[in-house]
Amino acid sequence: MKSNTSQVVNTACIIIGGALLIYQISTTEKHPYLMILGLVLLMFGLYRATNFWVETKDDHKKDENSDVDKNP
Repeated sequence: MKSNTSQVVNTACIIIGGALLIYQISTTEKHPYLMILGLVLLMFGLYRATNFWVETKDDHKKDENSDVDKNP
């Protein structure tokens, strides 16, 4: 359950950060603090997502090995 919640948080940070950046780029009145906040949220979400992917990249190999052990 923790991984599902973590993925939701990562995705939300990426989407909100990207939306803030796109909104600030498209408007005529620029707010630099909102642009910085959008960039920080985007980078934070990407950082957490890549760390999660690195930790779980070999999970499918563990599942295959456990299936082989169960079937003689």
